[in-house]
Amino acid sequence: MASRIEDYALLSDLHTAALVGRDGSIDWLCFPRFDSPSVFTALLGTSDHGRWLMAPTHAEAAIERRAYMGRTFILETVWETPDGSARVTDFMPVKDRRASVVRRIEGLRGSVEFSERISVRPGYGKVLPWVRRMDAADGTEAIVAVAGPDALVLRGDELPVAVEHEHAGIFTVQAGQRVQQELSWYPSHRPVPAAIDIDFALEQTADYWEDWAARYNQDGKYAAIVERSLLVLRALTHEDTGGIVAAPTTSLPEDFGGARNWDYRFCWLRDAALTLEAMLTHGFDDEAMKWRDWLLRAVAGDPEDLQIMYGLSGERDLAEGELSHLPGYEGALPVRIGNGAVGQYQADVVGEVLVALEKLRLAGGNEDHFSWPLQQAMLGFVEKHLTAKDHGIWEMRGDLLHFTHSRVMMWAAFDCGARAVRNHGLEGPVERWEKLRDQLKEEIMEHGFNKELNTFTQTYGGTTTDASLLVLPQVGFVPYSSPEMLGTVDALENELVDRHGLILRYQTASGLDGLEPGEYPFLACSFWLVEQYAHSGRHADAVALMDTLVGLANEVGLLSEEYDMEQGRMAGNFPQAFSHLALVRAADALHGTESLSLSTEAIDTNTMPIVILQG
Repeated sequence: MASRIEDYALLSDLHTAALVGRDGSIDWLCFPRFDSPSVFTALLGTSDHGRWLMAPTHAEAAIERRAYMGRTFILETVWETPDGSARVTDFMPVKDRRASVVRRIEGLRGSVEFSERISVRPGYGKVLPWVRRMDAADGTEAIVAVAGPDALVLRGDELPVAVEHEHAGIFTVQAGQRVQQELSWYPSHRPVPAAIDIDFALEQTADYWEDWAARYNQDGKYAAIVERSLLVLRALTHEDTGGIVAAPTTSLPEDFGGARNWDYRFCWLRDAALTLEAMLTHGFDDEAMKWRDWLLRAVAGDPEDLQIMYGLSGERDLAEGELSHLPGYEGALPVRIGNGAVGQYQADVVGEVLVALEKLRLAGGNEDHFSWPLQQAMLGFVEKHLTAKDHGIWEMRGDLLHFTHSRVMMWAAFDCGARAVRNHGLEGPVERWEKLRDQLKEEIMEHGFNKELNTFTQTYGGTTTDASLLVLPQVGFVPYSSPEMLGTVDALENELVDRHGLILRYQTASGLDGLEPGEYPFLACSFWLVEQYAHSGRHADAVALMDTLVGLANEVGLLSEEYDMEQGRMAGNFPQAFSHLALVRAADALHGTESLSLSTEAIDTNTMPIVILQG
């Protein structure tokens, strides 16, 4: 059985990622890209579906400490046993164009006996490769596994031996002794790659992550978790294309044992836009421009072909399928690859993109011959679909409806277009855009706000709420402290906030999403609630909820999509970019409102001098 979701740590080489459990097992790894078929798939099945275990054999072995080395994704795990202690260092080398995982064991005290078990299973755990032991061209011994287009080579110290359909070994590490191995992927039609200098690779990888993180210099109570969140966003970004995956996993359940299991290894325009904003806010301008360029390449073409998500390089064909040979995480079925939501119409997406690009303009980013005309075309797309119903931000698989959040983001799209002309001197039919913007606002206030209940509603004419309504003041549709927004917060707290203060996305029992009811509070939405509290004078509530949410991160600072407070468990794909994006926003809101509060408190109107102006 796979570990609990929160027991995993992330390794990344900016092309793909691995998940390492507290038990010392790498249970998930896709080579060579985030969206490639996995070669270790025990996360969604059993050890027979592929894993790489390296852990002490002693029954009383315990982890004394597990943490990333400084501001990196180099994982250090210190094991303690009655006979001694040892440190395991796991990392994926970066900047060398090599798809590999390195595991190093160093004896610290006494002696520690380790067990190693590795089974490589390409094709999402389905393919049993041809494996042979050989002497590589560089004179080192190696274990090579080949299956179709994929080949993997394991080399290093104390290589395991074949035992049935896996390789296993036991070895002892004394104090001061080192055992290290590297597993590399390469195209099977090419020669076995040479061994790397592990010391150099470790140093280069540490330098990369430290140098990248050094550009973040904010202080404050949440500075450390914000820094780790920004690092997570970088770790989930493809180095070459600039595309950011929503998560490196597929089919980790939103409802344990249920069918809400989705493939998140793709690039949502919404996530890309929010990531651009987060990076701009914290000084990562180069990354923001690269994400902008990915976004513009992805959506280039006929606006009618606009999708809500794309592949890492902008691929459009993300057809959804099921892997029937896998039993699923704790039995949650089906296990899916691809994502059927790719064909949905979500009316909010263009607004998300244009809001982010507006903020880029405000930060000094220049429009070029490509970017502004493309934005004009996207506004034309919104206008053409002005009255169309959609699936909403949560990718409802039920009937098309007029979702209030979607309509507001359409309003935001025209608002950004108009301000681009008025404030930035760009060309466009500003009067028409302003007219459409104003018409939308009037329409939303008439149909998306229930005067009797004093709340915005999930859908036009509805009576229930939706956590996406917390976005309305974020894009300037209404102020955070407006009567309409405060009434909406009251309704959200009554309908969707649980006794722990966390918020659900919406009531799944309504049946609007076309699925069986059941999921846990959505962490991104709970961070939005922090932001709302912070901007509407509820500072204590904001801090209390923020502290709760930050406390849900595991010991290496990672968050999943949802959290089951009753069982104390993470749920959904992991780590989740959307959760970390919202964490950054919430921390920024608290930081900003605290600064404003302090500056206001510093002005004592009772002791201010009276100045008489003579005129």
